[in-house]
Amino acid sequence: MFSSMDTASVQGSVAGGLGDPDRIFFGGFPYYFKEEQIRELVESFGPLRSFELVTDGGRGNNSVAAHCVYQDVSVTDIACHGLNGIRIGAQTLIARRANHGANQQPEPHSSSQENCSICWCSLTTGQGQAIFTAECSHRFHYPCIANNVQHGNLYCPVCRVKWDKNNVPFQVPPPQQTRIPFRQFPMPQQPHWNYPHLPYQQPHWNPPQYPFEQQPQDPPEPLTFSDDEPLQSLTSPVQSSSHQSVIVKTYAEFSAISAVESSSKFPVLVSIRAPPLKDSEGHGRTPIDLVTVLDVSGSMTGSKLDLVKRAVKFVIENLGSSDRLSIVSFSSNSKRVLPLQRMTADGRESAILAVESLRAGGGTNIAEALKKGTKVLEDRRERNPVASIILLSDGQDNYCRSGSQILNQLPASIRSSDMQQEIPVHAFGFGQDHDASIMHAISDASGGTFSFIESVGMIQDGFALCIGGLLSVVAQELRLTVRSASAGVKIVSIPSGRHVSQISDEGQQGVVDIGNMYAEEEKQFLVYLLVPPSASHVKMPLLDVTCVYKDLASNELMQVQGERVEILRPEVCSPAEKALSLEVDRQRNRIVVAETIAEAQRLAEMGNLEGARALLAERRATVLASAAAQAGDGLSNLFETELREVMERMASMDLYANSGRAYALAGMSSHSRQRASARGDTMTSCLFAASNRVNFSSGGNALMQQSGASACFGAPAGFGGASFSSSAAPGGSQCSSAVGAFETPAMVRMVEKSQKSNQSGQ
Repeated sequence: MFSSMDTASVQGSVAGGLGDPDRIFFGGFPYYFKEEQIRELVESFGPLRSFELVTDGGRGNNSVAAHCVYQDVSVTDIACHGLNGIRIGAQTLIARRANHGANQQPEPHSSSQENCSICWCSLTTGQGQAIFTAECSHRFHYPCIANNVQHGNLYCPVCRVKWDKNNVPFQVPPPQQTRIPFRQFPMPQQPHWNYPHLPYQQPHWNPPQYPFEQQPQDPPEPLTFSDDEPLQSLTSPVQSSSHQSVIVKTYAEFSAISAVESSSKFPVLVSIRAPPLKDSEGHGRTPIDLVTVLDVSGSMTGSKLDLVKRAVKFVIENLGSSDRLSIVSFSSNSKRVLPLQRMTADGRESAILAVESLRAGGGTNIAEALKKGTKVLEDRRERNPVASIILLSDGQDNYCRSGSQILNQLPASIRSSDMQQEIPVHAFGFGQDHDASIMHAISDASGGTFSFIESVGMIQDGFALCIGGLLSVVAQELRLTVRSASAGVKIVSIPSGRHVSQISDEGQQGVVDIGNMYAEEEKQFLVYLLVPPSASHVKMPLLDVTCVYKDLASNELMQVQGERVEILRPEVCSPAEKALSLEVDRQRNRIVVAETIAEAQRLAEMGNLEGARALLAERRATVLASAAAQAGDGLSNLFETELREVMERMASMDLYANSGRAYALAGMSSHSRQRASARGDTMTSCLFAASNRVNFSSGGNALMQQSGASACFGAPAGFGGASFSSSAAPGGSQCSSAVGAFETPAMVRMVEKSQKSNQSGQ
């Protein structure tokens, strides 16, 4: 492809010598690409030690090449895997070590062509390598030229002569393979829906050896994904919860305000708690349609992809026969490797085969992958009550450079605020090189959570935490309504995070759209009121509270009326009447922590780490000085620990870039939805081992048994002050686990199950 290039025409710094083993050759850039554009692409894998741009000397070739050496030579192979095969316009990028195969570039217009002009490897016959001779007499490895012309490029890479389209190899000759077909489901309407996606099998003949991985050709995808397997026929309604309704509780900051006093911002806490599952094993729970969107770019090569496969297999094993799963993989392009299929015994077998077929290579195109994952759910003919997407990526998107750019490309159903059309994307950023800002933006816009998978060992536990919640949804389309109960009492504000809230009727009514709730999940909101003076000394009604939701156990719309919030209006308040509600103060501390992390993260993005750390230190002191913390409230003390952890990860810009940004964004995601998300290292998790757990009594006080590091999964547990026991092992003892506003019992049980699976090596 570059045999006619003038290697003397060089821009930029002089690259490493030809013998440098870590020198990389990049070929196939379009002729209009500038040096800065090429540098931006290759530097996405790390800073360069040297760079050399090779131009064609004005001879009309339609592509350019470059050589470079990375400062950190350990990323050399990662960059080759990540960039090789990327489509740029009409060109296909080639990335390989420069000394792979031939050590020297073929001379321009050589009369004796000894090397393939695409990969530069030897064209010697008799070595089991298929050779293609074009009508212009130039020769190439058969797979190299097939890859070069598969998108319609009919020009010889050497002499630029246009070939007859009937005389070029548009694809590698299909080798004889042994494929094990998937078991078919009875689908008389569309019997072809379950086509196989299996690993590439080694052919009986010796394939050509070339310096980049050739992916097998997959069957074409259907234009629409309406080939979802029919839902299981139910003879009775799904019983996802134990005939209990949502519980609504309220707490005023003080039980009384003197009659002559007024308050411009009097807080009332409204707490909503979902009912439990019918049983801890999840029998009869609400089924789910789940799509996993998995990054298989070049940077996922090796143990990363192996651990992701193991984590997805854990998900498969814990889905029921009524649940349906689809798998989408992506690199430079995306493909659906498993249709939306019920996880029966046959379905699990098909899903595991699909997982095993995943291979790493190429770039990262997150928007394209999410479009396909969303299309699977949008096109389905039948629908389970709950639907969600799990997205995992470990790298930088090669096609979108900002969160706003990628959000503009996402389907409307992902970005919809309509509770009835909700498709949350739970995003998992893996390792130190992923784009935490983009992953957080996606989850934030869709109503999902963002998790930071800092170490390879916590991928499966992070997935377990997520599906533990998704498999326990008991209420949907939940809406909280509060109304003023007395003349002059007005609703001033409702800090609700990312839950949509609205105040109307001149402060007489407030609404918070909460959406779905997991079993035993708790959401708490402070409602700030304007309370005027009172002419009488009797009780003053402040608020009426109503909750409306769709109960998935009965599939009916339910309404729960909370107790009216009232306060005393004596002439003079007694000390007991002025006692502060610890529930209100605890929630106020949580809101302070959430706002502080968000503001510190904003300052850090501006490069003002000193200001961010000063803010975090100031708010830590505020939380520790609060009435709840002074009274020994365990959650308030853990909030202080959380702020300290964020501050430590902002000690330097390098530390912030490596883990601080992702850790802070995962915390912001968890607080904004009041829902658990994985972050940090598993070793600091309250779920990692019994010695690291935090157990709370019914009053919310904590017994600190950890070494000071904050809990890994979401915000520290124990909000509601509840505790529960789950089976440690078949026939074993019971173990107590922390549970609260963010970590639900079902989530903790699933994480424990994951950890036992890892320990047993299953």
